[in-house]
Amino acid sequence: MSFDSGPLDRYLSAAIGDDPAIALDLRSAFTGSARDLADLMRRARCDANWEVAALRLKGLAATFGIISLIELAEQAIAGAPGDPLVLRQINAAIDDIA
Repeated sequence: MSFDSGPLDRYLSAAIGDDPAIALDLRSAFTGSARDLADLMRRARCDANWEVAALRLKGLAATFGIISLIELAEQAIAGAPGDPLVLRQINAAIDDIA
């Protein structure tokens, strides 16, 4: 799965203009939040916790139009809680954004 950073870059540019330092800070904040949610999914001990973390990840990705991450969160919601494959794919997508 390839990542198109265009949506995030466009949102950041619209929000802050051409300030690369602020863009880097906001990108770091986004990836940090996404990593925290992926970690919550990894540590989920019940179906409800898994689903809530995946829904939050989907919402975060939707805020910036990151379709690949939205789709992975939807796969997580529709699939089996704790699915290691979808967790690896989510973490790889986040790594691509960073």
